[in-house]
Amino acid sequence: MPAENNIIIVGAGVVGLAIAAELSRTHKNIFVFERNRTFGLETSSRNSEVIHGGMYYPEDSLKAKFCVAGNHLLYEICEKHHIKYKRLGKLIVAADDAETKEVERLYRQGIKNGVSGLQILTRDEIRSLEPNVEAVSALLSPSTGVIDSHNLLQSLFNSAKENDVTFVFGAEVVSISKIAGGYEVGIQDSEGPCSVTGSIVINAAGLFSDKIAEMAGIDVEKAGYRLHYCKGEYFSLKPRVGRLVSRLVYPVPEQAGVGVHVTLSLDDRVRLGPNVKYTDIIEYTVDENSRSDFYQAAHRYLPSIEPDDLMPDFAGVRPKLQAKGKGFCDYVIRDETDKGLPGLINLIGIESPGLTASPAIAQYVSGIVAEILR
Repeated sequence: MPAENNIIIVGAGVVGLAIAAELSRTHKNIFVFERNRTFGLETSSRNSEVIHGGMYYPEDSLKAKFCVAGNHLLYEICEKHHIKYKRLGKLIVAADDAETKEVERLYRQGIKNGVSGLQILTRDEIRSLEPNVEAVSALLSPSTGVIDSHNLLQSLFNSAKENDVTFVFGAEVVSISKIAGGYEVGIQDSEGPCSVTGSIVINAAGLFSDKIAEMAGIDVEKAGYRLHYCKGEYFSLKPRVGRLVSRLVYPVPEQAGVGVHVTLSLDDRVRLGPNVKYTDIIEYTVDENSRSDFYQAAHRYLPSIEPDDLMPDFAGVRPKLQAKGKGFCDYVIRDETDKGLPGLINLIGIESPGLTASPAIAQYVSGIVAEILR
């Protein structure tokens, strides 16, 4: 099959699936290669399942743009495809006057980013909404919600399959070579090595996206594409505690994340997390010794909980471009023509709010593909 006829997507997480579904509306001969036995087994299914509002990120950053746009798109997708969700709203709470200044900053940032419905609440207003939450002020984000991420992944997969996208699971990309008119991508699967050619390669490999870029010949250190794995653990509150809140409750953000927060699952399970642990390996155990840190973090705004109310739940790993102790890093989403690799589209560092942003990212990548093929 001629290289110019194929579009190859590496990775079947939520972003890869969203791109496949979006591109397949207008393009044929799309192949998705996923190293795992099925789609969405890594970061896409190991997260808070939150539909974010978009107030955390600098104005005009890709994270801000795609989170705000993705928020609206995701709710539309949920309605259209009957994906379970709840638009619960979120409080970002301040424990003292210093944190109130951060709440006010987030309000101003959210307004700049186009986040709808934001309000700053007083202590009394917080109490009237959430009697079990202790805070001196809070930012209310009514557009924040939770989604059944597994249902979303399945829906995107189904949409792509219906449009004749070819998915190959258990297929690890082991090489990418530039050839006339495109790329030859080497694959290793249960049947041994093989290769496929394509005019466009879209690197949506999540935790391994820097390695895919490296295979294509990019110096990831020089380009600033080196990923830093950041593990996040979750604890859940035992059922006997009951439902302490009716909305998501977040502290003011910390340097590498948004802090240990309270989320509600669609079945009303209450979770705390994630924490931030930079690591060199990908593994998903939850350290029982983290219980005390989680309790201390959550007890500041949920004073009724006790240490014994917490039980280990699950963990995930985020593919951060932001190294430990460093400042904000935006998504990398770009065609690499200026590096001598036309038709290679890299998506690197797609961490939170990647789930929320995924439909907007897919539209953006579709625009890049249209420009390449024009």
